[in-house]
Amino acid sequence: MKINFSEKTGLDIYRSQFPGLKNKFYFNYAGQGVMPQQALAAIAKSQEYLQEIGPYSNERNHWSAEETDKTRKAIASELGVSPKTITLTENTTGSCNIPLWGLDWQPGDHLLMTDSEHPGVIAAVQELQRRFKIEVSVCPLTITLNQEDPVDTIEQYLRPNTRLLVLSHVLWNTGQLLPLDRIMQLCHQLNQQPEHSGFRNQIKVLIDAAQSVGMLPLNLTEIGVDFYGFTGHKWWGGPVGVGALYIHPDVQKKLHPTFIGWRGLLFDQTENPVGWQPDGRKFELATSAYPLYSGLREAIVLHHQWGTAEERYQRILKLSQYLWEKLTKITGVLCLCNAPPETGLVSFQVEPTLLEPRVSYETMVQILENHKIMVRWIPHPNCLRACVHYFTLKSEIDRLVYAIEDFLN
Repeated sequence: MKINFSEKTGLDIYRSQFPGLKNKFYFNYAGQGVMPQQALAAIAKSQEYLQEIGPYSNERNHWSAEETDKTRKAIASELGVSPKTITLTENTTGSCNIPLWGLDWQPGDHLLMTDSEHPGVIAAVQELQRRFKIEVSVCPLTITLNQEDPVDTIEQYLRPNTRLLVLSHVLWNTGQLLPLDRIMQLCHQLNQQPEHSGFRNQIKVLIDAAQSVGMLPLNLTEIGVDFYGFTGHKWWGGPVGVGALYIHPDVQKKLHPTFIGWRGLLFDQTENPVGWQPDGRKFELATSAYPLYSGLREAIVLHHQWGTAEERYQRILKLSQYLWEKLTKITGVLCLCNAPPETGLVSFQVEPTLLEPRVSYETMVQILENHKIMVRWIPHPNCLRACVHYFTLKSEIDRLVYAIEDFLN
């Protein structure tokens, strides 16, 4: 089964703008998206322009400030928030580290995270525990994929001394979509109780949004989340090296910067630092790869040419259901989710007798990649993960399913 990429239907023409789709069957958007040609061209044009005006000059400084401002505004618009709440970073992990280290931790404070967080966040939390003697516990949310209410489970693990709740909007391993609005309502209700009065004892919520930004329609103002860290290189399909953090205005002034650079500072006339920037810039560092900013904006613009965020999300749901239904019909394949997924991430396992000891999931991924089919192995829970975007073809999904069936037979 082979895709005819020369077929000039509307979708084929649209897909032709993504060079990364021309020679492969791509299902790794949760790892890294594919960049559109206009984003690549914008980055190259910006790089060339910088060399023309002088890599370091007054004109370059004005240009980089404008690029930064435009990018902050573009991101804020996608999230339904003010640009003043946006801190530009390089990736999701860097974004999450800002609130993790910016809270004024005291011995005995409690941090709660889920059992489905990314290793980068887990390692940072472990170091916080070692350095500040805080209490850390893990909430088992993996088991709530098909049963139980994740909000009820979280409530059972929260404590009066809980300082921070750390979780992902979309779990990177199982693809589960957590009801963030209900989780925030729970925390807000608990914060009204006497034992949670005052900032230091109130529950703040840090969201790893690596898998939600660019896939879900979002309005963070309505949700009321405290911290929302993400990257532009996954579902937005922007360049690697541009991410951001949303910080709720109510907690922005109470959060301390850990890494400090000139972009986050105010200066006197002799360029001595005299204070912090009054908004999200407070947590930004120094010189960045500014040409990448134009690439991310162009990627966002292209997605809007297809449709609204809600329209794109609904198409993702249709395609993930199509993939899920196809996989459930393969003997020996078990999808982790027993109902059509609520995201573009579809994780599945193979009956051990059909896989081991003959081959591991890692080997299976390599075999599929040898046939130009890109999926990912996830170690916990041990499974394969395939991702669909709104521009994924059903024929691509068919090819993936056929390859799995052929492998198992």
